[in-house]
Amino acid sequence: MIIAIDGPSGAGKSTLGKMLAKQLDLLYLDTGAMYRAVAVAAMRAGAAWEDTAKIAGIAAAAKIELRGKPDDLKIFLDGDDVSSEIRTLDVAQAASIVSTISEVRRIMVEHQREIGESAPNGCVLEGRDIGSVVFPNADIKFFLTAKPEARARRRFEEDMAKGRDSTYEQTFSEINQRDERDVSREDSPLTISEDAVVIDTSDLDLSEVFDQMIAKISETKRAAATTD
Repeated sequence: MIIAIDGPSGAGKSTLGKMLAKQLDLLYLDTGAMYRAVAVAAMRAGAAWEDTAKIAGIAAAAKIELRGKPDDLKIFLDGDDVSSEIRTLDVAQAASIVSTISEVRRIMVEHQREIGESAPNGCVLEGRDIGSVVFPNADIKFFLTAKPEARARRRFEEDMAKGRDSTYEQTFSEINQRDERDVSREDSPLTISEDAVVIDTSDLDLSEVFDQMIAKISETKRAAATTD
């Protein structure tokens, strides 16, 4: 089973994706982490953000691995554990720039498809273009959204819990900047697939959203079994 979860930053995709993967014994794939790893590789190489050809070359050469269970997923770049480094604000901003480069997206999409298709039991993938581009024929697609204020609050609280130096105002501004880049990029912009289940998480506890998602997945499985 392939489960696609799309949506803007801070809507709860990562937390809920991990919860679903753990509950259903599926591989969890954080596609955003892969773009962040490319951003780290580009930063380490001193690449200028306007040098898209060089960054695409870096993405093609980079060995990006995701290891471990959903609750303790580690990201490796060329054998180096960059799990903490990719979560910095600088890398997050750089990743949103890198992800607008068409050739980088093509490389990452191929890699994501390979990982998802090779997963023994199936895969939960979350990102911005999973249901629209990476796996348009996913068994079920979710699009999680929330008001910018709610998403900024969640992200700010996560940063505080992890000891990161930030303010709500800064987080809110970054959320809006990333939204603008995600929806306006020419290649694979953030969009809602016609067959996606849309859930607004603004006023919901994530456990409530999780229950809705599990119910929908069970419904889809029953429908598939009846068809077969």
